[in-house]
Amino acid sequence: MIDIQCLGSSSAGNAYRITDGHTALLLEAGFPYKALQRTLNFRMSDIAGCLISHEHGDHSKAAKDVMKSGIDIYTSQGTSDALELTGHRLKLVKAHQQFEIGTWTIRPFEIEHDAAEPLGFLLANTAGDKLVFLTDTYYCQYRFAGLTHIMVECNYSIDIVNRRVAAGELHPGQKKRLLRSHFGLEHVKGFLRANDIRKVEEIWLLHLSDSNSDAERFKREIQETTGKLVRVADR
Repeated sequence: MIDIQCLGSSSAGNAYRITDGHTALLLEAGFPYKALQRTLNFRMSDIAGCLISHEHGDHSKAAKDVMKSGIDIYTSQGTSDALELTGHRLKLVKAHQQFEIGTWTIRPFEIEHDAAEPLGFLLANTAGDKLVFLTDTYYCQYRFAGLTHIMVECNYSIDIVNRRVAAGELHPGQKKRLLRSHFGLEHVKGFLRANDIRKVEEIWLLHLSDSNSDAERFKREIQETTGKLVRVADR
């Protein structure tokens, strides 16, 4: 049984606490450390490790303070270099080289984003649960079997983006950058169709854009596509 708590999911900051009842992890640290403390009711000592996907501030803002608090950070060499992280609390990981934190076995994988060495994470626990965490990418080349939980970015819908460009609300250059760095609604549908979701218990839609998304529509369409329980991460 996996419990997922969204601490925030937007361009203002991203962080999630997940636990299987034995080992609690922090996915991303994109808020000031004191804000993370408050949201977690100052139970930071419960966190066994923090995974960071890439160096952009809305995912990594508190990385150094998390390490100072005694929590290990797990991230790529590229992300570490970009953030200038050092010290014994830094644990460098590589795509396809699995590692363990408590009851979790974690396998990083490459994603496509405008960052130094971004990663997604596949997490499995000793109870047989399997979670994929995929954010800030415009493409995923991998397929995953036996998933029970999916946490996936659903940043925009192309029809909303095109409408805003036509109205002069969004610069074409911003659209180009968006399409080359983030997962949209149609990407999510394609990803879900391509993967084995028979065992999936819930799907979390992450990192919705403030201006280029529609939370209720996205939730409804993904539910219709999958027949699964869908949650939209709080912004």
